[in-house]
Amino acid sequence: MGYKPRGLGHINLFVRNAERSREWYEDLLGLTTYGFTPGRAAFMTADPGNSHEIALTQVGDDAMGPQRGQVGLNHMAWYMDSLEDLAELYHRIKERNIPIERVSDHGMSIGIYIHDPDGNGIEVSYELPAEEWNVPEGEYVIGSAPKGRLSGPWDEEMAQAARA
Repeated sequence: MGYKPRGLGHINLFVRNAERSREWYEDLLGLTTYGFTPGRAAFMTADPGNSHEIALTQVGDDAMGPQRGQVGLNHMAWYMDSLEDLAELYHRIKERNIPIERVSDHGMSIGIYIHDPDGNGIEVSYELPAEEWNVPEGEYVIGSAPKGRLSGPWDEEMAQAARA
């Protein structure tokens, strides 16, 4: 099927200040910057073999931030290679006092939801290999896979949210 995309190439995200956002994404996620034009844009990737997975386009300090319930990007998701890597990133988020919106056990994955300095939604997650999803063939995966298999330092946070 030649008309089917191979995959998602990149997202282009509006930010108030491209330099500040570039520094934040480099510091928290360790992204590589392949292109940066001060006052205009940054092109970043987690995969050094890819020119960019995210473009940060500057729109100015007075720009309105994302609004809940409005059409547009809800969040972007970055996959970690292992549950241990996700735990390490969870600790980095905590060390930097970045508020965690929620931690969600999707059964076949665990996601930590945060926001960048401009309020753009980000999920950092780990997903089990497909052969470990334990979902009947043809069934929707998210929410139907058995939960509680992806324990980590976020367990208490999830328990507190469930009690609330």
